[in-house]
This record gives sequence, structure tokens and C-alpha cells, in this order.
Amino acid sequence: MFERMSYTWQIMGASWQILRKDKGLVLFPLFSSICCLIVMASFFLPLHNLGRARDPMFYVVLFCFYFANYFVITFFNTGIVACAVSRMAGGDPTLMGGLREAFKRIHLIAGWALVSATVGLVLRMVAERSRLLGRIVTAILGGAWTVMTYLVVPVLVVENKGPIEAFKESTRLLSKTWGTRLVGHFGFGIIFFLLSLPAFFLVVTALVLHASGYVTLMLIGCVVVYVILLALVQSALQSIFQAAVYMYTQGALLSPAQSPGGHGFPVELVRNAMYEK
Repeated sequence: MFERMSYTWQIMGASWQILRKDKGLVLFPLFSSICCLIVMASFFLPLHNLGRARDPMFYVVLFCFYFANYFVITFFNTGIVACAVSRMAGGDPTLMGGLREAFKRIHLIAGWALVSATVGLVLRMVAERSRLLGRIVTAILGGAWTVMTYLVVPVLVVENKGPIEAFKESTRLLSKTWGTRLVGHFGFGIIFFLLSLPAFFLVVTALVLHASGYVTLMLIGCVVVYVILLALVQSALQSIFQAAVYMYTQGALLSPAQSPGGHGFPVELVRNAMYEK
């Protein structure tokens, strides 16, 4: 476990070097989070009312919610991956440039959101059929789906393929370089959880020591801001690593020493993150 965390830390460090050069990339997950909150607020009352009434229209509205949510997430992921790919290839990406790249592929993004919403709704219905067995099946299928679709967004960005073709290509690439060992994807959350612990410990200490209400509220506010920033950085770093993995599978990933301007990604880190066939 400690070896895995150490290796994940190295991957995060390499991704961080890319983010340092393009700090604006962190705005993509910020915009995504804000838009997702708007989507959630828009669908909350209809889903709540239809769910209580057991109206069959509940699943229609739920599908629309899934579609809107996946569309927002994929749109901004496309923007940040486009920027990351450009930077590691020696380009000079910008926030507006990333958004333009996403708008160019809006029809592909909508198609992928449609596929993702369908899969999400099916998994939801399977989970509801049997609470225990359904949840187990959903967890297994959901995990497999996450792995198989890991490179869908980079394929959309670079190859401009439709949702089905992008899914097939993502699966092919991850079967070529066995993708279940992508520690950068599964390990980032652990590292950032550990980084968030000191902030919560500070608040608990203030409560135990009976600090004044003003001090406690200030600490809670600082903790909320700190955790939000951590979450945004985590999301940005994962997208950068995702772009690096795709470039590696294409034989296009250059090390910092090889890349123009030194903006590459340590190739050996990506190679060691996967079992080569």
C-alpha cells in the first residue's frame, strides 16, 4: 500500500508540473462543479415529487438529469484534456482555447452523454431490483465501465471519434496496456483524503478546546475553502494524467527532456503504471 501511495505521489508530482505551467486548467473542474450544481438544483424538485408519487415519468426525468450531468462533466473534461495534450506536445494552450476545442466536439460530447446516461439509468434500475444483489452487480459493472471508458475523452479530443467508436478504442487501448493497474486514477483520491485530514483535525481540536464561536466558524470556512481547492486540484491532476496515458498508448508521449520547452511527462511513470503485454 505504501509503495502504491509513493508511486501515486510521483505521478501527482509530474501532473502538478504541468498544472503549474497552466494554472488556469483548475478552472475547468470549477466550472464543471458549478454547472453540475445548477443541473442538480434544476432537477431536484421534479425528481423528488415524481419519486414520492412513484410516477413512471420519474425514470424519464432521471434519464434527462443523467444526460445533462454527463454532458457538463464530459464538456469540461474535454477542455482540460485538450489543453493538457497540447501542453505535453509542446503547445501553449489557453482556457479559451480549451473551451473552443470542447465546443468543436459538442455533438460528440452529446453522443457520449447519451450513452453514459443510458448506462447510468440501467445500473440504477438493476440496483433497485434487488438491494443487496443489485448493489453488488452494479458495483462490479460500474467498476468495469469506469476502467473501459478511461480513455474515451482523450479519444474524443484527439481522434474526433463518435461515442461508440471512442468506447471501442478506449477498451482496445486499455487491453493493449492493461488498464486496471492505472494507480494514478485509483490512488489520487487516497492521497487527497490524507491531505484533507489536517484541516478536519484542526476544526475538531477547536471544538474540543471550546474555542469561541467566531474562531470555530472561521476555521470551518477555511476548511471548506481548502477542501474545495483540493478537490479541484485533484480533478485537474487526474485529467492531466489521463491525457498522458492516452499519449503514451499512441507512442506520442515525450519526457520533459525530449519535449519542446520541457513540458513533457515522465514516460517511465506511465509505463510502470500499466502491465505491458
